[in-house]
Amino acid sequence: MDTRQSGFNTKLVHAGIPHDAYGSVVTPIYQVSTFAFRNAQEGADRFAGKADGYIYTRIGNPTTAALEQNVAELENGFGATAMASGMGAVSTVYLALLSAGDHMVSTDSVYGPSRGLMEKHLSRFGVESTYLDTTDLENLRKALRPNTKLVYVESPSNPAMAVTDIAGAAEIAHAHGALLVVDNTFASPHLQKPLDLGADLVLHSITKFINGHADVVGGIVIAKTEALHKQIRTMMINLGSNMDPHQAFLVSRGLKTLALRVERAEQNTATIAPWLEQHPAVAWVRYIGLPSHPQHALAKRQMSGFGSMISFELKGGLEAGRILMDSVKLAGLAVSLGGVETLISHPASMTHAGMAREDRLAAGITDGLVRLSIGIEDVEDIQADLAQALAKAR
Repeated sequence: MDTRQSGFNTKLVHAGIPHDAYGSVVTPIYQVSTFAFRNAQEGADRFAGKADGYIYTRIGNPTTAALEQNVAELENGFGATAMASGMGAVSTVYLALLSAGDHMVSTDSVYGPSRGLMEKHLSRFGVESTYLDTTDLENLRKALRPNTKLVYVESPSNPAMAVTDIAGAAEIAHAHGALLVVDNTFASPHLQKPLDLGADLVLHSITKFINGHADVVGGIVIAKTEALHKQIRTMMINLGSNMDPHQAFLVSRGLKTLALRVERAEQNTATIAPWLEQHPAVAWVRYIGLPSHPQHALAKRQMSGFGSMISFELKGGLEAGRILMDSVKLAGLAVSLGGVETLISHPASMTHAGMAREDRLAAGITDGLVRLSIGIEDVEDIQADLAQALAKAR
């Protein structure tokens, strides 16, 4: 079935599924390391790209390929490359697109390890980087240098919930001869399609919304063009950061319910976010679905929904936040997000602990900021759990 012109939910269920000899309704797990050739010529042809077929699971695998085709269609890209983790995807993008002497501009509140990898490790090899508030496109324009090759934005960002104008960023990057990469993890392809807005590459930690069940770690990069797809895939093969077929099977299973999960969690968040904003213990709330969010109007233009991620701070500061997180019972105290379960975390001491404090504060990641990933539980239970914990935090 050709699903390229099908609706989003139809693609979720059917895109990428191969037709095997047994008529499998879902993609089987091809848990093999290597694939035999019928003869020496076929082997030579596969290695040369002159014949279809698989060689070695690090290079490609039918189970993983099915997931890649599905996500590529969801993002309206040419092709996708699945990897062992979200940071595997980030590392592959950096190493495929940047060389010694090159410069990258990125969102200041980007995921901590994405920034740490660049500042602490790739800098040792002569790659330069600048981190700034990309919600102000003039900041981005001024930061570009003659050697800027990559603009890397996270929108919405983790955990500041900052929204960047993707179309505007793409126009600035392309006018300079640079590529635009968008980390679309917080939105998922159900709510935002950066390639349609002008981005060249999209990446996800598919550990989060795409898988959605807190049982798989993985990453994926989707390219707009064949040339970029080959560049990313070649680097993945050389790094050995490929996804395991059993991982791919589990992600494909979780992916089928992406729209249902995202929509249910967003419904819950539409109740929780305004309630939190009015709570006497809460100093401020950042949720892109609230009119008080500084980029609310932009999010309405470039996204089809607001998602289920909230950041907020308590009036009691860091200590109140600690009491809150130690007092929740339904919500799990964990660093991930985008699953069916509600999770709460403290970025300053967890996901962004590796950032210098002054950089964290400049990016809007305050000491008392709490990140909340709303799940699909009954909203009354989520609210009751937060209410009793907030009462103790006051």
